[in-house]
Amino acid sequence: MIKKRVAVLGSTGSVGTQVCDVCEKLGAPVAFIAAHSNIGILEEQVRKFKPQICAVGDEKKAEELKIAVKDTDTKIISGYDGMCEAIKEFDCDIVYNAVSGKNGLLPTLSVLQSGKTLALANKESMVLAGHIVNKTAKEHNVQILPVDSEHCAIFQCLKNGKQSEVKRILLTCSGGPFFGYSFEQLENVKLNATLDHPTWNMGKKITVDSATLANKGLEIIEAMHLFHVPFEKIKVLIHRQSIVHSMVEFADNSVIAQLSVPDMRLPGQYALTYPDRCEGVIPELDLTKTPLTFDEPDLSAFRMLSVAQYCAKQTGVMPCVYNAANEAAADLYLHEKIGFNDIYRITEYVVSHTNNVIDPSLDDILCRDAEARALAYSYKEKLYTK
Repeated sequence: MIKKRVAVLGSTGSVGTQVCDVCEKLGAPVAFIAAHSNIGILEEQVRKFKPQICAVGDEKKAEELKIAVKDTDTKIISGYDGMCEAIKEFDCDIVYNAVSGKNGLLPTLSVLQSGKTLALANKESMVLAGHIVNKTAKEHNVQILPVDSEHCAIFQCLKNGKQSEVKRILLTCSGGPFFGYSFEQLENVKLNATLDHPTWNMGKKITVDSATLANKGLEIIEAMHLFHVPFEKIKVLIHRQSIVHSMVEFADNSVIAQLSVPDMRLPGQYALTYPDRCEGVIPELDLTKTPLTFDEPDLSAFRMLSVAQYCAKQTGVMPCVYNAANEAAADLYLHEKIGFNDIYRITEYVVSHTNNVIDPSLDDILCRDAEARALAYSYKEKLYTK
């Protein structure tokens, strides 16, 4: 039985529901849940976990949920501002931020400002404003526990040496459904094939990002901030089996790896029980069942990774611009308004037409995010009116 009181932001998404499952299995009370608009799942979670507070981003949906759960003791609050204020005031031990996309940044800062432990599954917080997030965590003496499978793995591996002894971080990548395709072959891939990930069951947007390797680009930037390493010390390796979740190479050329079956409940559990471990909620790993292989990523085919590497080197506001342009392009692709390779074309155009700002303020970041999205949508019109 885990006694920590838990808050789960983004509780209806893929990671959020798995975190809730971990809490249920380990007996940890889920006292605060939040999501944007999926009130069907939220109602189920209210009735199962009996949280004190449920925050709904969409104000109209919040009113609907109030009516649906009026027979419970759960308080329903609405809007992202309301959620952020409630996070600061609410008494809990650990907050999981599994909010999708750039909407997770302000909740991340609210958690840190409140002095609560942050279990971070929202990589965009670090991509957009890693320097601000780290500064805020330091000011409030808050521990950030990574919940992405790769970054949780790196976090564990780093405990085997000193920061000064780290030679490289080896960030593994499944390669998505189109491993081995050329850029030309990717031109005509269909949405249903893009969403058919070989090893992970995730939300649609992150599945698209996995197919383009944009997600791995975002994870490079996230790792730079989480682990305080320069871009040059992070290497991406394609690992089709998704068993080795990442590795760290030390100065003596020893490599420490973290392995498990591909199941997001493990990093969720590790954050909940840290610094201790307990009996796992995921299946055991049988290493006799599958070979482990590694390949270099094909940057000529999966060009989103190259654009991310460029933005990682530039630092400043460029990672934010990359994320914003990719989010807009992925949205267009999910609505079948553009082709697969147009995600790259739009993102590259936005990045190449944006001036960098070094050491940006939060206002700078939010402004450039909005500008990049607008430019992405406008460039889509140019692409399709030639």
